[in-house]
Amino acid sequence: MAVIVSAAACTTKAPGGSSGGGSSRDAKIAFLMPDIASTRYELYDAPLFKAKVRDLCGGCEVLYQNAGGDAAKQQQQADSALAQGADVIVIDPVDSAAAASTVRTAQGRGVPVIAYDRPIPAVKADYYVSFDNEKIGAMIGASLVEHLRATKAKGGLLQVNGSPTDAAAGLIKKGVHSAVDSSGFALLAEYDTPAWEPGKAQSWVSGQISKFPGRIAGVVAANDGTGGGSVAAFKAAGVEVPPVTGNDAELAAAQRIIKGDQYNTISKPIRTVAEAAATAAHAFARGEKPRGRTTLFGTPSELFTPTVVTRENIGEVLVGDGKPLKTSEVCTATYAAACAEAGVG
Repeated sequence: MAVIVSAAACTTKAPGGSSGGGSSRDAKIAFLMPDIASTRYELYDAPLFKAKVRDLCGGCEVLYQNAGGDAAKQQQQADSALAQGADVIVIDPVDSAAAASTVRTAQGRGVPVIAYDRPIPAVKADYYVSFDNEKIGAMIGASLVEHLRATKAKGGLLQVNGSPTDAAAGLIKKGVHSAVDSSGFALLAEYDTPAWEPGKAQSWVSGQISKFPGRIAGVVAANDGTGGGSVAAFKAAGVEVPPVTGNDAELAAAQRIIKGDQYNTISKPIRTVAEAAATAAHAFARGEKPRGRTTLFGTPSELFTPTVVTRENIGEVLVGDGKPLKTSEVCTATYAAACAEAGVG
């Protein structure tokens, strides 16, 4: 993980409400996540972020909230965190545009804001930590196209994007188009999935199966939730599931890949971004200003490079000792045979 370099003290709010640098011993750090549709936030992001903060600052308190996909609720959670004396806010926005008001309010009170995983284009947050979302889109799209060419697949593609209110989804969408628009596979239809909800992705794909019978060669889905919804649509229709992409390396996605129901996902070790965000938050709490390796939307940023995972490399990258997912979690009785066939476990 890239090392975050700190500069001299800046004029952010220090613990206890004073301005300038100081001890972070009793700092309060708000960690505001967007939804529960993606299981990662409760299972990984929050625990890993809390653990890193605890390692850096035993007396610091993490104010964790999940908005459940409700932008208004997330705004209330941010206001509550400020009322409780938060010294830093780390936010993964439900709605990237709506989150601009959170940034303005916090900064107006001298509280720095770190955008986490999803950017906030309308205003300059103090820092941004994520994997490179545009590159993620390009990678899953290119991986799928390469596979379809290798298997001499015929037909066109469905593109299932993420939430239209999520700026990161917009970057993934842009990356996907860069990979598939000139691929030679026609784009049959495209859909922006409200709130990233798998059920809505499933419903839309179901309609496209009826509209384009026998003509869908593959589905470029922006994350594992929408990918899982896409797979479920084909299964419910009783037709063969074409190659479907994903992103986030969720447990269920790993099992679908091993079984052959999903073609790929993206491994972006959440520990990397969670710990980078915690380190940056701790620096801000000390009155220091981290410097990013690049900028995005005018914000100093740390953008990490992910890895494409398919059945061929899942045991090397994603599942096993020292990997993001444990073999015992993935290779349950239902998937034991498929794991053995894939050389996992």
